[in-house]
Amino acid sequence: MELVDNLDEFLRDRYYNELLKAARANEALVVDFARLDMFDPMLADQLLDNPMDFFKIFSEAATRLAQSDKKINVRVRNLPVSKDIRIRNLRAAHIGKLLCVDAIVKSASEVKPQIYEIVFQCPECNTKFSVMQETSIVQVPYVCEGCGRRGDLKELEKKMYDIRWLTGIEPFEITTGEQPGEIAILLKEDLTTPRMQKKTDPGNRLKIVGVLKELPKRIKGRMSTVLGTYIDANHVEPGEIEFEELDITEEDEKAIKDLAADPTIYDKLRMSIAPGIYGFDEIKEAIVLQLFGGIAHRMPDGSRVRGNIHILLTGDPGVGKTQFLKLVSSMVPRGRYVSGSGVTGAGLTATVRKDEVLGTWVLEAGALILCNKGLIAIDEFDKMSKDDQIAMHEATSVETVSIAKASIVATLPAQTAVLAGANPKLGRFDPFMPIIDQIQIPETLLSRFDLKFAIMDKPDKVLDERIADHVIISRTNPEVIEPIIGVNLLRKYIAYAKQISDLELLPEASNVIKKFYVDMRTRYTGEEIPTVSITLRQYEALLRMAEASAKIRLDNKVTAEDADRAIRLMKYSLSQLGYDYETGRIDIDRMESGVTASKRRKIGVILEIIESLQKEAGREVSVEDVKAEAESQGIEDAEEIMERLKRDGTLFEPRSGFIKKV
Repeated sequence: MELVDNLDEFLRDRYYNELLKAARANEALVVDFARLDMFDPMLADQLLDNPMDFFKIFSEAATRLAQSDKKINVRVRNLPVSKDIRIRNLRAAHIGKLLCVDAIVKSASEVKPQIYEIVFQCPECNTKFSVMQETSIVQVPYVCEGCGRRGDLKELEKKMYDIRWLTGIEPFEITTGEQPGEIAILLKEDLTTPRMQKKTDPGNRLKIVGVLKELPKRIKGRMSTVLGTYIDANHVEPGEIEFEELDITEEDEKAIKDLAADPTIYDKLRMSIAPGIYGFDEIKEAIVLQLFGGIAHRMPDGSRVRGNIHILLTGDPGVGKTQFLKLVSSMVPRGRYVSGSGVTGAGLTATVRKDEVLGTWVLEAGALILCNKGLIAIDEFDKMSKDDQIAMHEATSVETVSIAKASIVATLPAQTAVLAGANPKLGRFDPFMPIIDQIQIPETLLSRFDLKFAIMDKPDKVLDERIADHVIISRTNPEVIEPIIGVNLLRKYIAYAKQISDLELLPEASNVIKKFYVDMRTRYTGEEIPTVSITLRQYEALLRMAEASAKIRLDNKVTAEDADRAIRLMKYSLSQLGYDYETGRIDIDRMESGVTASKRRKIGVILEIIESLQKEAGREVSVEDVKAEAESQGIEDAEEIMERLKRDGTLFEPRSGFIKKV
């Protein structure tokens, strides 16, 4: 009775207006634990130690005080820090206690109704009585409580509420080098509304206050002595996305601002990226910009332009691509490294699976979604199956993943920067061959990468001596290759800079980028072979990189210096993979589709020759005749072009040595 009186007094003194508002809106009342603790510490301790009984009485008190004809649930938030428990540290001692966990939703079931009470009536004495349903199987009484009649009783009413099961895993930031802990979470009643459903879909980060309960397991119909556990959620709120777990102190903030004001900060950041790998300054600088990222823009028509920068590394074996990927993924908050040869599209994006315990379909998030707001490094990108690569198109473009399977239709957030590594099919990278002919990546996905680099292992006496010395020094004096900015401070620096959500593009910067874009577009116009050296995709990439450059300075203005830095890196990428050695021009099609302007012209000539010879002969034509005519028009690689056209389905070979247009 004392507990009831104390709760009545607390609600009347501290939450009366909020309670009336919750009753009118048919919502739950959210109570701050700190206010309850200040009102009566003994009351707060009772809540922590015996939460299930406490919540029942709390809800009854709220409903009675508000004079509501509907039950008012009481939700409690802001538990003391001592009650924040890591999922992997949950033990039997925590069962039945109120606690708080930080989790990322890995999978979620559909929202389903569950019976919690059934009202029965005796057909003889008309006595009505309720039976609470506390198991997964409906409990039916066979004896009337009024007259003692045995047999079936009439079912009058089922009382139900909605439930949803989640699987939560520990956030990546606190599980470096560990298997993340996993726990089932039960949401019910007002925690399953359409608004809450969106907030608790896979990929979302949640702070969950709830009671740890046992989940009985059966083996061949008999109860097992080993129990499962789940959290019966009382309150759920979205986890902060600004990486609050990094705990940026005043000293950290001062150190970050001092770094941002340092005129040599770009060099210091570049030298802090994989210092054990000698050289590759442009690639390291590009990765620095990727870590900080640009700003996502929402257009008036509702469309969204991503702010994340995607980078692809390819090249010779043994030059450090994997090391780059592993180191970079460990630097950024919510970063993860995966290998393409051991991952599936579902593992990267999302999937729907049948849950054996629930017997329902559940939506499960992949790595791209779990790394939302962070970075994913995908090694051996070319080893993924084509279907898996295609599944990434939406995620790398509009930063969402849509799924429609087994009656589940959902769109999940995937605002994730991608750093991918791929190996050439022939072992070593050939600068004279288009990249699309050397790595097995669809051209549509290849074009999603803002920057593409080839790391080549070229024999050079002076450079080789420097690399050899660098390796020796790193073994004998490891402190020499310590990063200038430590990993912990760098992670906090990145998290701090990512809080910048609005940037002004100064006219001087926009003019520099615009001039570069227009000059590149018009460089080869009016010539015999029209060549496109840059597209709008690269233009948007330049803007993203310039924004990232400004964020490094913690500046809210993008300057001409930022634009110049972005242009320099874009030029380096284009010169590596977009240079057409046959024409001596930068051709963007060489980088993204493999069919350069000069090759397109040759293909057109070859098809005209075949068509002309077919008309004369009235049937298929000899390959040798086509080659001879092509050589007379200055085309030496006619056979290679015809082979490509056969692979594309433009030509076919009805018999050996002869071809025909489809």
